[in-house]
Amino acid sequence: MALDIKESFEVGAPIDAVWAFLNDPQNVVACMPGASLNEIVDDKQFIGSVKLKIGAVSAQYQGTITYTERDTSNYIVKMLAAGNERGGGTVSGTIVTQLESLAGGSATRVVCESSIDLTGKIIQVGRGMIEGVSAQIIKKYVGNVRKLLEAPAAQATADAALAAEASANGTSTDAGTTSAPPPRPPMPEKEDSINVLAVVFKVISDRIKAFFRRLFGRA
Repeated sequence: MALDIKESFEVGAPIDAVWAFLNDPQNVVACMPGASLNEIVDDKQFIGSVKLKIGAVSAQYQGTITYTERDTSNYIVKMLAAGNERGGGTVSGTIVTQLESLAGGSATRVVCESSIDLTGKIIQVGRGMIEGVSAQIIKKYVGNVRKLLEAPAAQATADAALAAEASANGTSTDAGTTSAPPPRPPMPEKEDSINVLAVVFKVISDRIKAFFRRLFGRA
C-alpha cells in the first residue's frame, strides 16, 4: 500500500534551533510515540524501531533511517527509511522536511512530505484508517517537538528583554546579580508502543462528529 502524507506545523523557535533539533536522531526518536533508537551508525544513518499495539496484538518494525541530503542553505533535509516487521511485513519510503523562518525569525514553519510503501498485516485495516491513525500519531509528535523547543525559545526571549531593560536603566546583569538559567525541559514521557486501538477510536469519533456537523449544517 502506497501512502503520500503531507503535514505542516509551526514552532515558536528560531529556524536554526529547529534545524539542529530535527537533525539529531535522539531528539526525533524521543518525540515519536512508540519509537526507540537502537544505534547511531554515523552522522548520516541510524537504526531504530517502532512498536504498534492493536489491542492484545503487537507488531514491531525495525529498520534504518538514512539522511540522503542536508541542504543547510535552504533548510531542506531528505531521509530514506527502510524496515521490516517481525511478522514479515515491510516499510520503505522517503521523507522530505523543509523549514521556513516566520515572524521575524522568532518562529519556524515545518513542512514534511512522506511517500511510504507498506506491506504486511497492518494494511488490513484499510487506507482511510491508516491515514487517520497517521494523522493522530503526527499530532502527538508535533506536540512533543513544541514542548522541547518552545520553552527554551521563550526563556531566551525573556532573558533578552531583561538584559535590554537593565541596559536602559544602567544596571548590571552579570553573573553575580542574575539567577542560574532554568533547566532544559524534560524529555516527553515515552510511550512503550503506539496504541493503535486507542487512536482508531479517536479517528472514528472524529468522523462521527464530522458526520453530524454536516447533517445539522444541511438542516
